Amino acid sequence: MTIYAERNDRWCEGDGERCNYSKAYNIKIILSSSNTLRIAKLGCSVGPNTFSAMQYMVEALKDKYLLNQEQVINFTNNIPEFQIFFNDHVTNYFNILFQSLPFDRSYYAYGVPGSFYGRLFPSRSKHFVHSSSGINWLSKIPKELVDEKSPTWNKGLIHYVDASNVEVVNAYFAQFEKDMEIFFNVRAEEIVQGGMMVLITTFSGYIRLIRFFGSSLMDLVNEGKLDESLVDSFNLPLYYPSPQEMTKVVEKNGLFSIERMQLINIKSNLVDEADAKTLMTSLRSSIEGVIISHNGSKIAEEACARSILKSEEISEWMKVNNEKPSILFVALKRK
Repeated sequence: MTIYAERNDRWCEGDGERCNYSKAYNIKIILSSSNTLRIAKLGCSVGPNTFSAMQYMVEALKDKYLLNQEQVINFTNNIPEFQIFFNDHVTNYFNILFQSLPFDRSYYAYGVPGSFYGRLFPSRSKHFVHSSSGINWLSKIPKELVDEKSPTWNKGLIHYVDASNVEVVNAYFAQFEKDMEIFFNVRAEEIVQGGMMVLITTFSGYIRLIRFFGSSLMDLVNEGKLDESLVDSFNLPLYYPSPQEMTKVVEKNGLFSIERMQLINIKSNLVDEADAKTLMTSLRSSIEGVIISHNGSKIAEEACARSILKSEEISEWMKVNNEKPSILFVALKRK
């Protein structure tokens, strides 16, 4: 396991223990004028993972608060209250999200629709911000990728995965860099000094499974069922940063310090063909919407179904890559 620690400015080896993002969090200081911790969950979607992540965070922060108490007298009356603000695009199914809220939750829940590439909250109003797989989504696709006259034209592919043209990758990273500059600037306005932000992104590994969706679209092109120009003009707005790239964008912005950065290998027993279908079905749920918006629901349905049927090839890929890190964990503190 590889960890990047800004404080000693070197790469070091770690043992892959579960990330405890509350270690660098001084609750006593940031709660000096309030007894309410305000947490933002960016890119919440509607799945149960959102709630389990928030519950774990609340429990970790409660434990941290109690450890910081000099006297544990009537501590149950002094534990902070928690407000969690669930954010996603206006097209998110917020009714489904709130119908699924855990009955025994220990926080107050709010919905905040809108893109996190803009301001969402009042100044200095948030103590903790969390996003899992959210910043993998770019605000837009670089227009030069679909310009036939541009050296970055991404012909026949729907992503930078497997692209032989380095200019395609550079265009994706350039957009990611622009997006993250905006993202850090607006979050710095919203987070109190000393507040924390945890970003969890997909790293390498499973992103290469995207190529199966692209190859399925090209199968339809070769069979005369889809115009090739529709594939050439379609690129998934997803970028998966390396630790070095994430470090670069954080340090360039300068408003946050890196408290911890870690590559995590979530070992999986998903290696056979049935498991491959399960994994591809999960990936389909996250990208099918953008495929539909560009190619129509009928083409999207057939392409996704064909991708899932390539389970034997996918299973072989999974066996080879099962031991590689798949998650990048980043803990940042507002300076």
